[in-house]
Amino acid sequence: MKKILFPTLILFISLFSSCEEVVDLKLDTAAPKLVVEASIVWSKGSSGNAQKIKLTTTTGYYDTVIPIVNGAKITITNSSNTIFNFVEIPNTGEYACTNFVPEIGENYTLTIIYNDETYTGTETFQALAPITRIEQNNEGGFTGKDIEIKAFFNDPANVDNYYLYRYEYSNEATISYNADEDKFFQGNEYYSRSQNDELKTGDVIELTHTGISKQYYNYMNILIGVIGGSGGPFQTPPATVRGNLKNITNPQNYPLGYFSLGETDSRRYVIE
Repeated sequence: MKKILFPTLILFISLFSSCEEVVDLKLDTAAPKLVVEASIVWSKGSSGNAQKIKLTTTTGYYDTVIPIVNGAKITITNSSNTIFNFVEIPNTGEYACTNFVPEIGENYTLTIIYNDETYTGTETFQALAPITRIEQNNEGGFTGKDIEIKAFFNDPANVDNYYLYRYEYSNEATISYNADEDKFFQGNEYYSRSQNDELKTGDVIELTHTGISKQYYNYMNILIGVIGGSGGPFQTPPATVRGNLKNITNPQNYPLGYFSLGETDSRRYVIE
């Protein structure tokens, strides 16, 4: 599994690893940028009315606390100009909506007003082929001795589909992400696969498939390549990855993050 690498930092560490003196690197800290976690998901079998958006800002490399954003105004508008308001949950950086109406193929526009600047992003709600079954293989991996889990689905024919797979393991602190396209399996049965080679009986996997757009697929591929396949798509990467959000008041002060909408299907699987 790929890990984040900081070449300059590694170089300094290697040069001074044999010295007893602790070297405190002075790193420049850029002005904070708004970070938007706006993944609107419609879980199979639910109404999709309850949604949340979280706002934070970037911070210094050595800081351990991620600053939350209070006092923002957030709305999502559909193509019929219906406005869904997201109300702030005090002191959390989270903004909630309880009457959102999801519709496959509908276009939505996110608007955030914060510090007298307006941020916007537009995206289309994506469909998802549901998970049909889960299989466990006890002879997987390169050694043929690893436990491997596959979650199957039937990809729709004659349409390009893009998927985001999320695997959370009870025996790991990190979360695994993988973006996929149906270029080589369009119209056929396919699957996502666990990326943990240390699974054992009793371990629990929380796995989720989400339908995403081609643009979000491209974004996630770049982001996963930068930060590795684990840790979450909104942890601070060592390089700037631009999403589909923009600052229309001050374009130079662009935000980080992505506004996405898609159906999702989840399963909880216990290793047998």
